[in-house]
Amino acid sequence: MSVHTIRSSRRSRFRAAGPLLAALSLLLALPVAAQAADEPSVPERGSAYLGMGVAAHDGVGGLPRDTRAAQTEGVDVASYQGNVNWSALWNSGVKWAYSKATEGTYYTNPSFAQQYNGSYNVGMIRGAYHFATPDTTSGATQANYFVDHGGGWSKDGKTLPGVLDIEWNPYGAQCYGKSASAMVSWIKDFANTYKARTGRDVVIYTATSWWQSCTGNSAAFGSTNPLWVARYASSVGTLPAGWGFYTMWQYTSTGPTVGDHNKFNGALDRVKALANG
Repeated sequence: MSVHTIRSSRRSRFRAAGPLLAALSLLLALPVAAQAADEPSVPERGSAYLGMGVAAHDGVGGLPRDTRAAQTEGVDVASYQGNVNWSALWNSGVKWAYSKATEGTYYTNPSFAQQYNGSYNVGMIRGAYHFATPDTTSGATQANYFVDHGGGWSKDGKTLPGVLDIEWNPYGAQCYGKSASAMVSWIKDFANTYKARTGRDVVIYTATSWWQSCTGNSAAFGSTNPLWVARYASSVGTLPAGWGFYTMWQYTSTGPTVGDHNKFNGALDRVKALANG
């Protein structure tokens, strides 16, 4: 057999094997792609917001039932809502609002000025909240960062005390890798520092199921810190230990104009009383 014939035969075999090798490579890649698609995606740092984990962990029920007790409608917003139509919300009956100011010690809300000042300018009583990341820095460090970036308080009758948003970790383990006692210590560190900086007790936003799991259902804050509880259902349900009543209730993430709507447990004069301290 000539050298030319041998080379031609080899080229023919390589050409025939090409499609087979490509198909084999595709088959080998499919399980990997399927596995990647099944893995939950981790959101970008800074993108967390009040109630981010409520629906996924606690579910969604009905809306609150009518009640004779006076309640005042409010909203909470973060950067993903951008510029908010505050006039529309005011005209719909919303009288108070909270805007996300900070997260950890690495993030400030780029829409904070429009949201915080815009709500104030239409007549709302407004405040700021901090999304806690207890696995990144201490409670005191984050409280100082919050106060220094919009979370302060002034007795002008229209500024609510700051909020510590402490809930499921969207970036990892739901309790941020902390034991119940360590979590309680972290929250105390934040609360004590905020009080020292502003003269006000920080409002604690949480969900009962998270609080039970991650603080051991601590009753350490009920006598000092107002409670903002999250539950998307027709009733507020069981409250975290230590609190005999809630001050605010986030009851839905699918409300009109802005999704996150809340009830203040009292008439507008009680909202003003909280603002005035």
